[in-house]
Amino acid sequence: MIEKSENIASLEEQFNQRIANGETIEPNDWMPEKYRKQLVRLISQHAHSEIIGMLPEGNWITRAPSLRRKLALLAKVQDEAGHGHYLYSSAETLGTSREEMFDQLHEGKAKYSSIFNYPTLSWADMGMIGWLVDGAAIINQTTMAKCSYGPYSRALIRICKEENFHKKQGMEIIATLIASGEKGKAMVQESFTRFWWPTLMMFGPHDSNSPNSADMMKWKIKLKSNDELRQRFIDMTVDQALAWELRIPDDKLKFNETTRSWETGEIDWEEFNAVINGSGPCNHERLEARRNAHDNGKWVRDAARAFEEKQRLKNKSAA
Repeated sequence: MIEKSENIASLEEQFNQRIANGETIEPNDWMPEKYRKQLVRLISQHAHSEIIGMLPEGNWITRAPSLRRKLALLAKVQDEAGHGHYLYSSAETLGTSREEMFDQLHEGKAKYSSIFNYPTLSWADMGMIGWLVDGAAIINQTTMAKCSYGPYSRALIRICKEENFHKKQGMEIIATLIASGEKGKAMVQESFTRFWWPTLMMFGPHDSNSPNSADMMKWKIKLKSNDELRQRFIDMTVDQALAWELRIPDDKLKFNETTRSWETGEIDWEEFNAVINGSGPCNHERLEARRNAHDNGKWVRDAARAFEEKQRLKNKSAA
């Protein structure tokens, strides 16, 4: 037992040195169990967010104002489905099955981004999701694309390229609405007011209150803290909002001349905790829709498995 403990300690020391050297960890490499669990938690949450994130936008495909907008939104939703599957595949390299991850989501045991538990009430929300939500995701994921785990890092490189198109699509929707006149601008302002604070919550709690940040930073799964990423988003987005002459829904917003950055009021962390723990405006609706889609697709999965088994037996008999 002592010899086994010493061996694990030696492996952990070598692993930590590899991380310090900036090396990439691959699926067949030795890794601490806690590192593996943190990755499974993070990647599966990201995958769930992509799949759940299809729902608020999917509701607007048939209501988009033109054929061009319908096609663009449909393409975006398809991209998000692909992102989810890239990420589930990445998590599977860590020894967790896709079925297990689905079960955790459907049973309410797995988290996903809190932003997708808010309703989409107007067409301007499609622009706001592209500009704010995808913009926040890009800031987070472009740094994660340099993380220490190879399969996740490589998946993020492609995802971020596509997310940049999504953000541009959202900004075009907003610019078009604002240019259309007072009614369009009022629609954008109303949407922006609703989405501003929930988007800031996307980056997670302050690092001092996050139980996972220390390990994630130590192992270079995360390269920037929650607060650093949130501040980068605020500085970029406030300037964009002011250029569009939108009102920031924050009475405490001010520019710090010393740090050359924007300071905001405090986030309503009680709201964040309520939403992330299942009590948001659309939590039950989103999970119920996801469960129904999974159940209704069972016949497709069964047919695919039957076909695979038939091919396996055919190849076996031919050999």
